[in-house]
Amino acid sequence: MPTYEFVCKKCQKQFSVYLSLADYEKKKYACPKCNSRSVKQQITSFQTQTSRKS
Repeated sequence: MPTYEFVCKKCQKQFSVYLSLADYEKKKYACPKCNSRSVKQQITSFQTQTSRKS
């Protein structure tokens, strides 16, 4: 499952959430500190790994 990074607009807490794509599209996430659904997704880097050797 992908990891998504958010920051709460209400309390400014930054947090990470593991979500399936279906849950992400349904916006089934909230701030763990204040339980607000008013959150903004952060842009983060990611890394992929393949089984094929270069």
